[in-house]
Amino acid sequence: MSTSNTDSHQTEKPKHTNRLITEKSPYLLQHAHNPVDWYPWCQEAIDKAKKENKLIFLSVGYSTCHWCHVMEKESFENEDVAKVMNEHFVNIKVDREERPDLDRVYMLFVMATSGGGGWPMSVFLTPDLRPVTGGTYFPPEDRWGRPGFKTVLLSLAKKWKENQAQFLEASRNIMDALEKIAKVDVKTSSVPGEATWNKCVRRYMMSYEPEFGGFGNAPKFPQSSIFNFLFHYYARDKNNTEGKKCLEMCLHTLTKIAKGGIHDHVSSGFARYSVDNHWHVPHFEKMLYDQAQLMVAYKDAYLATKNKFFADVVRDIVKYVNRDLRHDYGGYYSAEDADSYPTFDASHKKEGAFCVWEYNELKSLLGGKYIGAISYLDVFCDYFNVAESGNISPESDPHKELTNKNVLIIYGSKEETMLNFGLTQEQFDNVIFDCINILYEERQKRPRPHLDSKILCSWNGLIIAGLSQAGQGLGEKCFVEDAIKTAQFVKEYLYDHNTKTLLHSCYRGDNGNIVQTKQPIHGFLDDYAFLIKGLLDLYEASLDLKWLNWARELQIKQNELFWDDENGGYFTCSTEDTTVVMRLKEDQDGAEPSGNSVSCHNLQRLAAYSDKSVAPEGGEHEREMAKKLLIAFSKRLNDSPTALPEMMSALMFYNDSPTQVLIAGGSADPRTLELVRAVRSRLLPGRVLAVADPADAPAVMARIRTAGDVPTAYVCRRYACSLPVTDVKQLEDLLDKA
Repeated sequence: MSTSNTDSHQTEKPKHTNRLITEKSPYLLQHAHNPVDWYPWCQEAIDKAKKENKLIFLSVGYSTCHWCHVMEKESFENEDVAKVMNEHFVNIKVDREERPDLDRVYMLFVMATSGGGGWPMSVFLTPDLRPVTGGTYFPPEDRWGRPGFKTVLLSLAKKWKENQAQFLEASRNIMDALEKIAKVDVKTSSVPGEATWNKCVRRYMMSYEPEFGGFGNAPKFPQSSIFNFLFHYYARDKNNTEGKKCLEMCLHTLTKIAKGGIHDHVSSGFARYSVDNHWHVPHFEKMLYDQAQLMVAYKDAYLATKNKFFADVVRDIVKYVNRDLRHDYGGYYSAEDADSYPTFDASHKKEGAFCVWEYNELKSLLGGKYIGAISYLDVFCDYFNVAESGNISPESDPHKELTNKNVLIIYGSKEETMLNFGLTQEQFDNVIFDCINILYEERQKRPRPHLDSKILCSWNGLIIAGLSQAGQGLGEKCFVEDAIKTAQFVKEYLYDHNTKTLLHSCYRGDNGNIVQTKQPIHGFLDDYAFLIKGLLDLYEASLDLKWLNWARELQIKQNELFWDDENGGYFTCSTEDTTVVMRLKEDQDGAEPSGNSVSCHNLQRLAAYSDKSVAPEGGEHEREMAKKLLIAFSKRLNDSPTALPEMMSALMFYNDSPTQVLIAGGSADPRTLELVRAVRSRLLPGRVLAVADPADAPAVMARIRTAGDVPTAYVCRRYACSLPVTDVKQLEDLLDKA
């Protein structure tokens, strides 16, 4: 279990302490000693703003956000700035990962008014919580053509006192405009068809960057929903020319990402994104949701190619999350920071300090090791593009924090380095393995980055899905066991057994146990959707019906809390918290897929598992809900297809119908497991795997039967089922048919 948290670096007694000191969020605790009189999001703060007739300054960020740290250091730790904030505003600090519902409402405003978004998010609200102006990062003083934060504060305070009526009218107009922007406009009664996803594919082809992969230019994000969609498109018809191009784009991009500096070649795992076109220099924070989704992308790449390179990347990610992001009880922490102290006696953190290397440092560690007459150092520097003066361009280092540093990146190949030094593959592998181990041990002597030890239900749902799918695709039973332990953790610590509802977050306590806030945050749409997805994948990986049954129960509760009966689709939050001024429907698959996109998949999978009638399709209620959801977002799918790649995949799933692989046989019978293995080892679009054990009550696909005492498989496409087969080769032939 990782217990690193270097925020305890400074041991002197803090000069200031504010209300955030009693919070559990690592992000809020980072600000507990600012001179700013911070409140968490609470009724007390809202009442104070109304009573004193002050604007609210709302600051939203997260604990591993680099620019959040910059603004804290420049403005929130500045006593002069804090004095202005405390005198003229009620100041509220929100962890966006704790309250994604609030973050989405006010980010919609910032993006609509400024044309861009990001964190830290800085928004000024009237006492009734309506936004009036805002942005993201503000410099402390006027510079770069932008007003300084202090200037903004004083100007707004003056305007609020002098012309409050104008502020209030503007805020009402803003809310009206936001509600129009957020409204899902349903103007059709039909589900989009093939032309819509073909348009999406063509747009990805146009935005594809052929040299280093990815879609668009720097900064580059490894958006996993795009890979999911493109792999699905390819797998529908592996002979289709455009499908082959989709596969090529995925494989090339995933290869370049894995070889890039965004991949931590020493400590494993992936950073959030790269600032350049080459996937070279990252913002060094590592997020759990990226690791979870990239497991699936690299698993799909492996299934499509059977290339060990991609399987090794999956194992690398699992190694990282289990070593550095996991609580002993089975839950996974949220993230590791980009910034850390360069040395234990340093007074300020630097971005990437934990990860980068100077040439002389590498020389002292590796220079004395040889294989024959060949220096380990020379081999390592050739393979990972290390330069004596550093390998980071000035354009990628605007703050000059990475001067003379190296971020390891592979531009060539093993074969090229082996040829350069006359090494066999075994010799080369041994040299690199030894070098990485030496550097890993050296890195452990450095001050570690801050660990955000908050445990989120939604992201743990994604990691359950990732581990379950990786376990199936790579035949790694231990990955499935990890997923089971995490699902058990969620049920123990993030589930209210009395109300049968999910909680959004829990926290690692000071003694390592799991703790909750005084008023636990109830689950949002993403918590339900992502966990249900994880449980469905876990059922297919473990063949244990209890996970499927829990997924069904949670889907009923999700429908009750978030479904829009009038227009279809799911709201992000329930109606419970009256301080949320708008209920939105997420219509963007970004760093994480939207809850609506994942739910559309879940509903169709649950429909395929249902057996409420003798009709082959069954599950008509869930399928009808999926249809209404797709109709609700049809305009978005048609107008901006690349905004929703995960939902586009769900749209193909709906139009094609699931590929159901139904196996009747004892779940512990080796013959059954051989049939199951044949299914798991293939990239199949819209696959639903169900195993009916004759020893169990008929909870899944009661209509399927064994052929005598022999485990039997059926493959159903477009609701037409094959004749039963009992031979693995026959099943493989059925699965490989277009």
